[in-house]
Amino acid sequence: MLMPVLAKLADAYAGKFLLAKVDTDSERELAMTYGIRSLPTVKIFRNGEVADEFMGLQPESAIRQIIDRHVSRESDTMVEAALLAHRDGKTEEATELLRDAMDTDPDNDQVKTELAKIYLEQSRLDDAEKLLDRITKLDSEGLALVVRITFIRIAANALPMAELERAISLDPNNCDARHKLSALQVLKNDYEPALQQLLEIVKRNRKFDDDAGRRHMVALFDMIGDSNDLVRKYRNLLSQALN
Repeated sequence: MLMPVLAKLADAYAGKFLLAKVDTDSERELAMTYGIRSLPTVKIFRNGEVADEFMGLQPESAIRQIIDRHVSRESDTMVEAALLAHRDGKTEEATELLRDAMDTDPDNDQVKTELAKIYLEQSRLDDAEKLLDRITKLDSEGLALVVRITFIRIAANALPMAELERAISLDPNNCDARHKLSALQVLKNDYEPALQQLLEIVKRNRKFDDDAGRRHMVALFDMIGDSNDLVRKYRNLLSQALN
């Protein structure tokens, strides 16, 4: 039932992706390598790696959405040109290219992400947030931008780090100082000290800013990624603090 749909899409996309069918009875080692547990399983490869997958029968519209996330599109070329321009210091040109790409292909979320990055560099937080809000499903890069904006807002008008550290030494229960210090540390990509400060807020005052210690620890976990040892360590510490 699925194969005719995939064959139809392969024709419709006219070579933008290649369709291959694998007999898992004769290719058992291959099936084991890629963890095939049920049929049909469809895996999308890009640059030699699995980029996406789905199992079972799916409607054509859903399969098109999955494929569209990975096939080459005209707007991708425009994004590459914008990134080159930005690296050469031609930020205005890069911005215009990305805006044109967004007009050409409003469904290409990478365009929104790259433009949001430039807006973030220019401290245009509201503009960056509006773009990211238009992405239905944020990838890890988009999610990291959302979290970074959160910490930029927390760090706004914060005292210098040394003064915040002094305030904490004088009053260990100063959660506001801890919160702002954690934000400054995140913006320096100094994640473990930031997590330590947020964990202390959880331990000392769960009511601070609507449980901000826990909320922003979880946000930072999402930003860093679950595969990071630091995240595993502090997830356990957070669980212990909550229990």
